[in-house]
Amino acid sequence: MRIRNKPWAREELDASEIYIKNPEEIKGKWREKFNNNNSIHLELGCGKGYFVKKAGLKNPGINYIAIDLIDTILGVANRNIQEEFGSKNITNILLTRYDVEAINNILDKSDDIERIYINFCNPWPKPRHKKRRLTHVRQLEKYKQFLKQNGEIYFKTDDNGLFKESLEYFEESGFETIKITYNLNEEPDFWDNIETEHEIKFKNEGIKIKAGIFKLK
Repeated sequence: MRIRNKPWAREELDASEIYIKNPEEIKGKWREKFNNNNSIHLELGCGKGYFVKKAGLKNPGINYIAIDLIDTILGVANRNIQEEFGSKNITNILLTRYDVEAINNILDKSDDIERIYINFCNPWPKPRHKKRRLTHVRQLEKYKQFLKQNGEIYFKTDDNGLFKESLEYFEESGFETIKITYNLNEEPDFWDNIETEHEIKFKNEGIKIKAGIFKLK
């Protein structure tokens, strides 16, 4: 996804109370930043923040860490979250810029992550690029280093190939498949779904959304 540069993004992020500028310094201490004992959920590739803004407002008793790699996108996410919360204090969402491939530099078991959300990640369809997938075995092994026992990964995608191969990745990495669907739109009780910007677009185009819940044994 390409997005035009926003000159204001960097300055607004630096001034935002929900943005973590140096996440490596917070490794093992994320709970201290939230200053409570609530569960911590992690969204990888948060984009413009459509998911985390709604999740955070809907679930004030859950803490959310949202990660993306591009300042401009995070700047938009910060604005969207601020707008969603309005006059309410944002106490359960933190944004940070980081490369998910190096995520173990900013999280460990002490952070006790209960759930990971992977929403419509890049499918990287070419064989030479598949190791970059956020659901690839190489990445799943990294998540296991900070995901708590019985922690879960919630995954959804529009891409058939990515979904099919991701099921194999989860099995190879020792995750238990709790349930899957090949058409989330027709299963409203599959989970407490919060639609993303991409999801709404795909649904309007008649594209079936594939989804699954996977548990760390």
